[in-house]
Amino acid sequence: MTVSDPTGHMPVFCPIVPPHVLDALARHEDPVLSDPARRTLEIDAHERSRRRTAAFAGVATAPRPEGAAPHHPHRTVHDAGHETDLPGRTVRGEGAPASRDATVNRAYSGLGATFEMYLKAYGRDSIDGKGVPLVASVHYSRDYNNAFWNGEQMVFGDGDGEVFLDFTIPVDVIGHELTHGVTQHTANLAYEGQSGALNESVSDVFGSLIKQYALGQTAAEADWLIGAGLLAPRVTGTALRSMKAPGTAYDDDVLGKDPQPATMDGYVKTTDDNGGVHINSGIPNHAFYLLAKELGGHAWERAGQIWYDVLTGGDLAQDASFADFARLTVQAAHGRYGKGGTSPEEDAVVKAWAEVGVETA
Repeated sequence: MTVSDPTGHMPVFCPIVPPHVLDALARHEDPVLSDPARRTLEIDAHERSRRRTAAFAGVATAPRPEGAAPHHPHRTVHDAGHETDLPGRTVRGEGAPASRDATVNRAYSGLGATFEMYLKAYGRDSIDGKGVPLVASVHYSRDYNNAFWNGEQMVFGDGDGEVFLDFTIPVDVIGHELTHGVTQHTANLAYEGQSGALNESVSDVFGSLIKQYALGQTAAEADWLIGAGLLAPRVTGTALRSMKAPGTAYDDDVLGKDPQPATMDGYVKTTDDNGGVHINSGIPNHAFYLLAKELGGHAWERAGQIWYDVLTGGDLAQDASFADFARLTVQAAHGRYGKGGTSPEEDAVVKAWAEVGVETA
């Protein structure tokens, strides 16, 4: 499926479950827990390497099919049949009746929910803004404990049933991964260090907004969890991450404690996970939550609009730091809501970043 991309966007392997979680599972003495985690890590390493190789050629997603209506989704869900060859057998196309397979239907609905929020809230026609088809593969490998965006499509594992359940269950996981595609087509944030943590955070932000939009929730009503419903009953935890309270999503005897910091005081310096992209993303995540809580109402409106303006505005560098992103959010709030003076939105943005220890001056 890999083809050249004249825009120069680089494909990247972006999984929802971070390596430190799988590493903890892989070290467990019970093979029921460790074997699926080891296989997942091996597959992830292979896929990551394959994407880096493909990056030298570049990747482009297929254009909108001829005759397809603009501003409408064009979804295709495939069944990988517990193999790793993608995309697999086509099992549901756009407008086709529901499948007997609930996983297929959840993937189809999640693609639609993501498309709808971006279109209705921000006027964006699919993840590239030009109506690109949305492609997903389900039942990937066996007991695969992850879901990922590979630069071209979504891929979902079924989970091992012991620690992780089906990865199509949380709609925010689907929205998170597809938002990596939005980032790929806009700011194209480098997937390492602070820019990589911003890449992950942007996906968490819009993944959460997609769930909130689908449920019609206000900022006060939302749970601000990423992956709620994904953890199996034996796990002591509620989700993969919490934007409201980073570091509290799980505290389990197998997985360990959620390592995400909420402020720069807890920033983790590491060479693992591309410089801790899944860990330090808790800081900008928390800043967005604080902004959304301060502004109230529907978070995809003012708070989400500010973040979207920065992501798509053309001024966000690929190697942006937290401070770079924060300054641009202040500028975006001023430009959209200032009208010649300081607005409540701008003040709220400055306050949110200050509370997590990121300078905006």
